[in-house]
Amino acid sequence: MISALLPNYARADLAFERGEGAWLWTVDGRRFLDFGSGIATASLGHGHPHLVKAIAEQAAKVMHTSNLYRIPQAERLAARLVENTFADSVFFCNSGAEANEGMIKMMRRAMSDAGKPERFRFICFEGAFHGRTLATLAATGNPHYMEGFGPVVEGFDHVPFNNMNAVRAAIGPATCGIIVEPVQGEGGVRPADMQFLRDLRAVCDEYGIILGMDEVQTGMGRTGKLFAHEWAGITPDVMSSAKGIGGGFPLGAVLAKEQFAKALVPGTHGTTYGGNPLACAAGNAVLDVILAPGFLEGVQRKGNKLKTELETIAREFPTVFVDARGLGLLLGMKAAVPVAQIQAACVAEGLMAITAGENVLRLAPPLVVTDSEIDQAAGMLRAAAAKVAAAVANKAAAQ
Repeated sequence: MISALLPNYARADLAFERGEGAWLWTVDGRRFLDFGSGIATASLGHGHPHLVKAIAEQAAKVMHTSNLYRIPQAERLAARLVENTFADSVFFCNSGAEANEGMIKMMRRAMSDAGKPERFRFICFEGAFHGRTLATLAATGNPHYMEGFGPVVEGFDHVPFNNMNAVRAAIGPATCGIIVEPVQGEGGVRPADMQFLRDLRAVCDEYGIILGMDEVQTGMGRTGKLFAHEWAGITPDVMSSAKGIGGGFPLGAVLAKEQFAKALVPGTHGTTYGGNPLACAAGNAVLDVILAPGFLEGVQRKGNKLKTELETIAREFPTVFVDARGLGLLLGMKAAVPVAQIQAACVAEGLMAITAGENVLRLAPPLVVTDSEIDQAAGMLRAAAAKVAAAVANKAAAQ
């Protein structure tokens, strides 16, 4: 008999009742160091006083009115995002998949408004992940995710990541734009080469097509810049954001330059919940922290510290790990054994990590993680790796 809660997730047998910073406590009193952050979403950790206060105060006033009316909290958040990014205008929604859907629609509509409705196709990349809706599944391109859901939404062409020759070969008269993640999170924590991102910007300018950046996982300070494309010194035309933007409260956004943003006139796109007062109160509170002087520099420093630790552990346990990779506080370790085995060993040590494609262990701690907590996490990971290495050695000896 099916459970009341749809069993479409392979959930770990852990239930948390409270959190503080980078730590979580289960209902049975166990404590874990959270280096998953709800899949890179709890950007300020758990129970952050400023975020909690902003949400509680707004909830006591008004949570939702709909987009039939002005929403001052959304207006303020949009203005701050515009001030601190390439964008001229922002649309708010609820999730990363919705943000990517909005970005796809905006890019197609802008091309149509430019008198080129035949240009509706997108170049996307192998290993990408853009969401679970029908269109974002098609943009993702992973056959496993699309199986059983009927005809695949038309208009998405996939080429190898970091391969500019393949991009140029895929551009045709029906190409609308390119959609790329600066770091493929779900795809294995695979950073784009900075020159590759610069070349994508150049080829879009050369062919008059639109550059869309999926920064759902990489944005809002995760890599040590407000948005990861800043490392390449370029700007996209349109960009999606979600996950860390609300610090754990559901919020997504599409940011765009004016010529593309103006394509979505009244009646072309919308949302009931998106950008409501409560969500945008959370978003403003997150920005207060991330934009504070020195915060992003701190993320860069802590990211470098954690990556150095991971590289050392990978060298110490070559039968367990192949390499360390990533940018800022979005890091991964490619495993030499089934990654679920390493993840289970981490949990046994009190460290929560998540997995990604290419058999990668993904580490995405809250941006407020401390140096001491990074040291503790490294110790837990080293202990887990030692146990896995011993199991590998015992298995080899028995054969």
